[in-house]
Amino acid sequence: MSRLLIVLPAFNEAKHLPGVVAGIRAVLPAADLLVVDDGSVDGTADIARQLGVLVVSHPWNMGYGVTIQTGYKFALANGYDTLVQIDADGQHDPRDIPTLLEPLAAGVCDFVLGSRFLGADSYRPPLARRIGMRLFSTLVGLLTGERITDSTSGFQAFNAQVISFLTADHFPCDYPDADLLLILHRAGFRITERPVRMYASSDGRSMHSGLRPCYYIFKMFLSIGVTLIRATPPRPGGRP
Repeated sequence: MSRLLIVLPAFNEAKHLPGVVAGIRAVLPAADLLVVDDGSVDGTADIARQLGVLVVSHPWNMGYGVTIQTGYKFALANGYDTLVQIDADGQHDPRDIPTLLEPLAAGVCDFVLGSRFLGADSYRPPLARRIGMRLFSTLVGLLTGERITDSTSGFQAFNAQVISFLTADHFPCDYPDADLLLILHRAGFRITERPVRMYASSDGRSMHSGLRPCYYIFKMFLSIGVTLIRATPPRPGGRP
C-alpha cells in the first residue's frame, strides 16, 4: 500500500495551522502530516505537536526552499512513496488533495502541479504579480513543450522517484518554482497540472513573499539560465 506524507512548510503559522490540519484530516484521515517549522517564534511547532502531527524544526529561519527540501529528506528517510506539499497559511484548499493524487495513482505522471488558473473559483493575485506568474509559466511552457499555467504554485504532489531526486544538491533552494519544473523535465519526469482552489492569505502575507518582485524576477531568470546550461541531473536509479 502506498505511504503518503503531507508536508506543510510553516513560518509563524500558529494561527492558521489548526484549521489547515483539520481540513486535511477531514479529507485524508489516515495520511501522515509533517509540519516543517522554519524557525518560527510564535509557537508554531508547539501547536503542531498539540495537534498530533509530526514536526521537524529549523533552529532559525532558513527560507522556503530549504524548508520544503527538509520535508523531502524526511519523506525519503522514512520510506514514503507519495508526497503532497501544501502551504500552512490556509491559501490552499485541502479538499483538492485527491485531485492531485489521482494522476499519480493512475501512473500517468510523476509530478502534479496544482494550478489556480485552471479553476473557476480561485483567488487571482494582483495584476503585477499575475503578469510575473504568466511570464514564467509561458517561458517554462516554451522550454518544455508542456502547458504550464501556474509555475509558482506550491500546491504539489509527486512520487517516490521525485522525492529522491529533489533531496540532492541540484535542488534550487532559493526559488524552487519555474527552474524546478525545468530540472524535472530535463531529467525525464512526467509533469501535469490539475485545477485547484487557492485563497488570499487572511493576513495579507505568505511564505512566498518578503522580497521585492524585481529581485525575484532577476533571480528566477538567472536560475533558469543556469539550469539550461548545466548538465542534466541523473534520475534515481541512473535512468536518463
